[in-house]
Amino acid sequence: MLNRRILRVKAFQNLYAYEQCKGSNLNLAKDFIRESFLPDLNSMEVQDKTALSREAEEAIAIFEQNVEKPQKLITIDASEKVKKIALEAGKQVKEANEKDRLFLLKNMVVSAERIPQLYLLAIELLQAFAKHVEKEVAKKQRLAGGNVIIGNELNLVNNQVLKRLRESKEYQTALTKNGVHLEDLELEIKEWFREYVKPSEAYQQYLSLSQPQLEQDFEVVDELLKKIIFKNEVILTFFAEKDLNWTENKSVVRSLAAKVLKNATLGEEKPWEPLPEIAMNWEEDKEFFENIFNFTIENDVNSKVLIAEKTKNWDIERLAFTDKVIISMALAEMINFPSIPVKVTINEYIDISKTYSTPKSKQFVNGLLDVLAKELTEKGQIRKSGRGLLDNK
Repeated sequence: MLNRRILRVKAFQNLYAYEQCKGSNLNLAKDFIRESFLPDLNSMEVQDKTALSREAEEAIAIFEQNVEKPQKLITIDASEKVKKIALEAGKQVKEANEKDRLFLLKNMVVSAERIPQLYLLAIELLQAFAKHVEKEVAKKQRLAGGNVIIGNELNLVNNQVLKRLRESKEYQTALTKNGVHLEDLELEIKEWFREYVKPSEAYQQYLSLSQPQLEQDFEVVDELLKKIIFKNEVILTFFAEKDLNWTENKSVVRSLAAKVLKNATLGEEKPWEPLPEIAMNWEEDKEFFENIFNFTIENDVNSKVLIAEKTKNWDIERLAFTDKVIISMALAEMINFPSIPVKVTINEYIDISKTYSTPKSKQFVNGLLDVLAKELTEKGQIRKSGRGLLDNK
């Protein structure tokens, strides 16, 4: 299930990508400026290459100094051509950044909402392996004229966990709703079963059982899910091709798929829910998800100023790239989400820094956010209400 911590990580990853896009857009704008001052080979007039190069560098310098506030270009003492090109470059950057922001925002939400499709695909692979076994047994019987001893080969076909899911209306509806099907993978299913499932120790032990109990049915599908489907690089490539964010989504998908199997073992006296939700309240979490991404971008300039003021002995550009994103996110959360306690926010982003930044980032992020939180609270820029007022010591 997706929780706020996972959503923060996903937002961080997309904000990191956004910062990289901004850097690329900046470089493309500089290339545009340089190209705008190249000698005109079709002109009959003599081209002063040195002067053109000087104008290009002047336009780049003006562009860099005013990229956040292009309106200032109007009053700058420079030639009209230099100002015009610098202004056009700024416009291109702004449009490209907005295009990238919208793409990444949509992508991170779609990626999260695709998780049900992915965990259903994992379950359907198990169902496909069972169906493959059934076809192979039927083929063997047909070729032998019905005179063949099947033994325990149909154990997976008769697996009670997989059967309960197949017979669940909710499960079948979810397959249709999420567009889950494996019809075009018949050859791959056959190969994966032969190469990875059939030789596995768990499957061979399962075949030794004459009448598997529900617990044993669960144990084998759980083992195949975790040790074959989510460990084999060939099968994982199939999932990676379905989802650009598979590396980040993998652990959540595996957890939810395992929960589906576990839910299917519940007895009749305890109603079971075959399909876990991606979140307790996805609409509310989705709003938080989108807002933390947008607020961080909107507050970017102010965040850089705050960071620079508290790191006077450091050049803001020398700070770890990931640290700047993490601190900016934390500031946006502390300022814009009054119900989230400051200490909760700081601890969440310290944890992100442990995984995604430098070895020293934990102490740096902790110290800087603690100082900034106290200062912004005293200034009234951080105001907490409801649960956010809790001390959380």
